[in-house]
Amino acid sequence: MRAYGRRHRRWSRRGQPLLLVADEPRTFAILATLGRVIYRYRSELAPVTVAAVLDLSALWLHSTNPGAWCWVLAATGATTLLTALRGAPWGALRVEERAYAAVATVVAGIWLTVATTLGPGHRPLQSVLLAAMITCGIPWWRHRRRRARVRVDRTIQAWPNLAEQIGLAGSRVLSAAVDVWGWRARMTLRAGQTVADVVAQVPAIESGLGTRPGAVRVEADPAHAGRFVMRVLAEDPHANAVPWRGPAARSVTDPVRLGVFEDATDVAVSMLRRHVLVGGIAGAGKSGVLNVIIGNLVACSDIVLWGIDLKGGMELRPWAPCLARLATTPADAEVMLRDAVGILEARARAMADSSSRLWIPTERTPALVIVVDEYAELAEQSPAAADYADSIARRGRAVAETLLAATQRPTQQAMGKGAIRSQMDVRVCLRVRERRDTDLILGQGMVAAGWHAHELDAPGKFFVSAEGFQRPRRARAYLVTDEDVRATVERYAADRPILDPVSVEAVTVGGYDEPIDEADPEAVLWAALAEAPEHGLFVPELMHLTGMRRTWIYDRLQPRATQVRRGRWRILRDESGG
Repeated sequence: MRAYGRRHRRWSRRGQPLLLVADEPRTFAILATLGRVIYRYRSELAPVTVAAVLDLSALWLHSTNPGAWCWVLAATGATTLLTALRGAPWGALRVEERAYAAVATVVAGIWLTVATTLGPGHRPLQSVLLAAMITCGIPWWRHRRRRARVRVDRTIQAWPNLAEQIGLAGSRVLSAAVDVWGWRARMTLRAGQTVADVVAQVPAIESGLGTRPGAVRVEADPAHAGRFVMRVLAEDPHANAVPWRGPAARSVTDPVRLGVFEDATDVAVSMLRRHVLVGGIAGAGKSGVLNVIIGNLVACSDIVLWGIDLKGGMELRPWAPCLARLATTPADAEVMLRDAVGILEARARAMADSSSRLWIPTERTPALVIVVDEYAELAEQSPAAADYADSIARRGRAVAETLLAATQRPTQQAMGKGAIRSQMDVRVCLRVRERRDTDLILGQGMVAAGWHAHELDAPGKFFVSAEGFQRPRRARAYLVTDEDVRATVERYAADRPILDPVSVEAVTVGGYDEPIDEADPEAVLWAALAEAPEHGLFVPELMHLTGMRRTWIYDRLQPRATQVRRGRWRILRDESGG
């Protein structure tokens, strides 16, 4: 009260104070609008902001410590060198970006050094600063990543209105970032909404954002049911084929790299004790995926490969030197699968005798992988073969027998009457014609969850569903050329393992040595060995020429032929008259 009294008496002596009454709502509205405009266009105003900071810094340094110019010059040199070499501290990654950042740093540092010494008001420093701001600002204003950040900022600002229009009212953008191919944002949904609601609105989102069809990706957040990640691709990272870099696996325990996701990470899938289903329409790239898988498996020293190709061997014949057996007719396929069941049962008995629950693949006890191209044809032409395959699918995991089946449309009818499709742990879905075909390959309800295989637009693009791959992420398989196949076969064919004694005995008892051709196979064998090149012939090549089994070939090779290299045979010189 005393203080109030003193102020009242002071005002009384001096008269009433002058009060300036302003239109506060209008003033605040103008300031708020100005602030929003500056914040919204902060990226465009960055060169102006930098020029203003330089001007104020020069004014302060010149007035307080004009001799600091040497420190400014030293800092300029260090920052320029760091920017040119590493792109730091400005985050420049590309060569052009580093060059631009280095030049801008030099210009700004030299101007600040001179202005610190002479003062920013010294002529013509202000004119030089204005010209430098415009000259260095033009590349910035045209820069693609800066433009992308601007678009992202504007999209975030406009998202509430867009969400209201497409039925996702209440959803918010938590964060956003620009990447190499576009941008991504973490989003949260209103209570009661799910990611399935967002997936259903993807075409509307693409229309609202003004992107090309198929540019928006939606991925569920595994940590929160009410959140998701939205990716917007400015350009397709899989527009071009991805060359194969050669086999990366060396054992059945190593994951097989099928291709790359859109973020350039590898699609690495483990196939130990996992049956594989590859599905897609004709021309979608099934053969390419099979080549990638086989190209990795032939490099593994603990895998024996068998192949079934009912198209006359057109797809698997180039891999024949690396395949222990190759069947090209339904009858041959039935015999092969019957032998595989015999091996399964023999291994199971051996494991029971040794109190083992799993067959451990090694070079001496390898795993058995059976590759079946166009499985639907096999099931239609040989129901008995389909029954054997069903038995392998149900019981083969523990004894390290694996089925790799490829088909165009794996319906229950096409996959046989058994439960083989339900036993496939790894599913690769390439382009399909209808939405329901995605559910046939990947499982019921996958289309509603965002696995839109019918939208894949190039051969080799696929979705993979397996352990560790529970989100709909698009990938593209590596491109394996004919030259890649030849080089891989030449490198690994001589080092392929053979079946263990338990399996060989089971196959021999089951009729492994029965001929599959009515011609004279022995005459064909010796004629082929007599005309063999100096480096010899592979046993799979002799099996193909004679139409006989592996054990039949080995029984006749031992007394009369010589092994010139590992896996390569030719007839002895004294036997051929040489």
